[in-house]
Amino acid sequence: MEELFGTKKLGFGCMRLPLTGPAADPASQVDYEKTCRMVDDFLAAGFCYFDTAHGYLNGKSETALRHCLTSRYPRERYLLADKLSNGFFKSEAEIRPLFFSQLEACGVDYFDFYLMHAMNAEYYPKYCACNAFAVARQLKAEGRIRHIGISFHDKPALLERILSEQPDIEVVQIQFNYADYDSPSVESRALYEICRRFQKPVIVMEPVRGGALANLPPQAAGAFAGMESSPAGYALRFAASFEGVCMVLSGMSAPAQMEENLGLFRDFRALSPREWQAVSDARRALAGLKSIGCTGCRYCVDGCPKAISIPELFACANSRNLFQDPGAATYYNICTRSGHGKAKDCIGCGKCEASCPQHLPIRQLLAQVSAQFDAPAKE
Repeated sequence: MEELFGTKKLGFGCMRLPLTGPAADPASQVDYEKTCRMVDDFLAAGFCYFDTAHGYLNGKSETALRHCLTSRYPRERYLLADKLSNGFFKSEAEIRPLFFSQLEACGVDYFDFYLMHAMNAEYYPKYCACNAFAVARQLKAEGRIRHIGISFHDKPALLERILSEQPDIEVVQIQFNYADYDSPSVESRALYEICRRFQKPVIVMEPVRGGALANLPPQAAGAFAGMESSPAGYALRFAASFEGVCMVLSGMSAPAQMEENLGLFRDFRALSPREWQAVSDARRALAGLKSIGCTGCRYCVDGCPKAISIPELFACANSRNLFQDPGAATYYNICTRSGHGKAKDCIGCGKCEASCPQHLPIRQLLAQVSAQFDAPAKE
């Protein structure tokens, strides 16, 4: 696997780059100064893998990489992964133009990795009908793609079927963290074991579960009391400690996060028995709590007819329910200003649920959030 990825396992996920304002505000731009500094530190420490997609940050992630990475460093200094996302093509004829627009947006002549994005039971038939895998093979033959892969968000049986039907897949990106390891909804362990059986290198996404494993409720945080690293550090090291995991993506949005993660992975150490036990204790504590398992990927936001900032509203509910945060209501009001709908404005169209990698019952959860935050004040 070293010939594909190099020897260092930390990848720079570019879905959560530093912004000039709130993520829910379309006017927010990527903070190029901070991003350039983070890119410089990442490369200087010997790391090289960057991951983006056409829709990340409302289309601003690819161009941010052109500005902060590809226009500033020679091509051999980095590995760049991009994706073919369902929402940006409707036919085979649209795939190649989209692909070349992505190359232009990123400022490169080829992608080291090109992944069929967010593969699930709904999207896979479309990718097959549009001959997406065949087009990717053609682009690879032309030297525009070095390695073909998928990012996957569904059940183990489907992953096994896809890997059986698509032997050209070289790498598989899965959600893998200790909270989801034995989760009946995500089934991270089963997905990992299928990748191993098919001898596919694993790229890990959401190792810190959208930041949730970095900011643990007290019941789970106690498992790491007196330990030398942070909860986020243990989540990252958990994912990277598995054989066959060749890259762990971290969606770093601040230089301080970059600094901590570089320290963890510069001279990587797998978890010790004591650390494995602490992680297991934290997992059991989390399993006993009621929270909304949203990772903040924002796939659900695109196409919402009421412009509801769903991840932010779920974060408000978790802050109130897990941490008894008195400021949750204030933040809820901020998130529902400037044309953004409240939870009560949901019309139940279901577009959000069709695109949710976590398969959350978003409409039902929004009704619960509305009951908490939209209820009229008592007289």
